[in-house]
Amino acid sequence: MTLMVPSTTPAATTLISPGRQALDTALFQLDQAADRLHLDDGLRAMLATPRRSLTVSVPVRREDGRMDVVQGFRVQHNTTRGPAKGGIRFHPSTDIHEVTALAMWMTWKCALVGIPYGGAKGGVSVDPGSLTTRELERVTRRYVNEILPIIGPDKDIPAPDVGTDEQTMAWIMDTYSVNAGYSVPGAVTGKPAALGGSLGRTGATARGVLIAALKAMPGSPEGRTVAVQGFGKVGAPAARHLADAGCRVVAVSDATGAVIDRSGLDVEDLRTWVKETGGVYGYRHADALSHEDLLELDVDVLVPAALEGAITAQNAPRIRAGLIVEGANGPTTPEADRILADAGTTVVPDILANAGGVIVSYLEWVQNLQACSWSAGEVDAKLRELMESAFDTVAQTSAERGISLRQAAHVIGVGRVAEAHRMRGLHP
Repeated sequence: MTLMVPSTTPAATTLISPGRQALDTALFQLDQAADRLHLDDGLRAMLATPRRSLTVSVPVRREDGRMDVVQGFRVQHNTTRGPAKGGIRFHPSTDIHEVTALAMWMTWKCALVGIPYGGAKGGVSVDPGSLTTRELERVTRRYVNEILPIIGPDKDIPAPDVGTDEQTMAWIMDTYSVNAGYSVPGAVTGKPAALGGSLGRTGATARGVLIAALKAMPGSPEGRTVAVQGFGKVGAPAARHLADAGCRVVAVSDATGAVIDRSGLDVEDLRTWVKETGGVYGYRHADALSHEDLLELDVDVLVPAALEGAITAQNAPRIRAGLIVEGANGPTTPEADRILADAGTTVVPDILANAGGVIVSYLEWVQNLQACSWSAGEVDAKLRELMESAFDTVAQTSAERGISLRQAAHVIGVGRVAEAHRMRGLHP
């Protein structure tokens, strides 16, 4: 049983949304794993189909009195191994297809790193940069009220994603708690520490990217050149961690532009510039670069840490990095994956490389449920243990089966979820 046929031609890809392309990619990866695991048609269909998908209308009153209505989504892909878990993104291009793909990837990610969650994702089709703080709070609270029946600490636990942060999670926790009648810190993760957030949660995804990159690098990181696409809340701290480890970060990009300094960027100074100006564009100690050229630089390591679909069949033949560590979800299309594999490029897949965020979200949730707190050192040690164990398992499976790291990661993740279905008796 083939679940789908992904788009393969440039002409076709222009006719579908980025979200639909992401879902095509996710289904293609599932199909490949299902073939290797010899799953029957019924189990394939169950794994390909979200358990629950909700689309809601989110009205927001603007400061000038206008009323706008935007769409919101929450998809629970699978809850066989535990409550659903996944971020909420605020982005104008967010749609039900993208959210479904992200929820599916989260299912495999949680299974891969061995935490007892299923996958979920949420989103609102809005540009948070176009909203005042009060408007953003209104959108957040109204969205949460609309999805309230299906979320909760034992059902589905949201977290930050693109366009959301600790403040957004604080509003979500408060909205949920007001409706419950008492404080429920475990209803959301990625909260401020003052509200029960875990030490070490901020930047956890980036620390996971660093661990994966160092595990995948042959030899010492000292002097390795790095380019980072997406200098946001994953890419910026990942660049800093890689620089601290001895790598030379030579180029970064964000929505405003891209900059390069072959001698190595001062990452902390650049982060200060971004905080002051809103983006990397115009950074005084580097030269300008196009977004396309950054992906194709002759560097040792490329970290795509922006949105999905960045590496395609069109630009993959020109990518010269020997190691790609995916900080973003779904940055590489299946066609590009094949091209990179043929070129001998090592790709550490998203469901492994960026799993640090959900790992520490899980640790935060456990602390909330047990009414305890761990030190930043304890949290980091647990993160490292889970990341390194998952990487070693993926690398071993890759070597034993003669498949790529991505294929191995999906075989493991999909296989564990399929086994949970069999054990529970949900599939005859």
